[in-house]
Amino acid sequence: MNIKYRISNTDCRTTNFASRHFKFPAVLLCSCALAVFVAGCETPDSQKKTLSEQIETLKQDKSRLTRQIEQSKSKNKDLQQQINTLHNLTGEIELEKLYDVQRLKITKHSNLHDKDKDKEGKKETLIIYIQPIDQDGDIVKAAGSVDVQLLDLNKEQPQLLGRWHVGPVELRKLWFNALMMTNYRLTFDVSGKVQTFEEPLTVNVTFTDYLTGRVLKEQKVIKPP
Repeated sequence: MNIKYRISNTDCRTTNFASRHFKFPAVLLCSCALAVFVAGCETPDSQKKTLSEQIETLKQDKSRLTRQIEQSKSKNKDLQQQINTLHNLTGEIELEKLYDVQRLKITKHSNLHDKDKDKEGKKETLIIYIQPIDQDGDIVKAAGSVDVQLLDLNKEQPQLLGRWHVGPVELRKLWFNALMMTNYRLTFDVSGKVQTFEEPLTVNVTFTDYLTGRVLKEQKVIKPP
């Protein structure tokens, strides 16, 4: 009798143990199934949002490409008009007939200046005014580059005090047009290069015309005031 009772209790504990251990996998399986179900429910909305964003991006790309095509058509139309105009011109077109820089002039206002107006009165700035002049004697804003040298020729051995180069992009910005003066205005710092300005100095200017390739040179003596 006791033996049968113990066997019965053992079976009961075994059944309870199995029941408790089988509950966890079942709960885990249900949780996974629920997660898959929820994810499956959210996927269409997410995909719909992604597709909407892609459609909007494609619309923007289409608008941008359409604008570029219109701009290209407009440029092509202008170029075709220029080609037709040049084709209808009679005679040969020569650069010399457009303009021809014949000479270069350094104006009288070119000199050393005391820009900071200090007590010492030291001239620390060199200002050069140059004018490209064409075949008709007119001052023209010719595109090109400029090389400038400042020399001291008072000594037995000529001394180069300074050398500068101004490219075409920078030179274009230095065009100066006033009521009584039209020229390129070049400014250079000579502090540390010119100690005293008691004797005349010499300025050499070389202008290279980028349209014709002509190289023009001019020299001027600047004197102390």
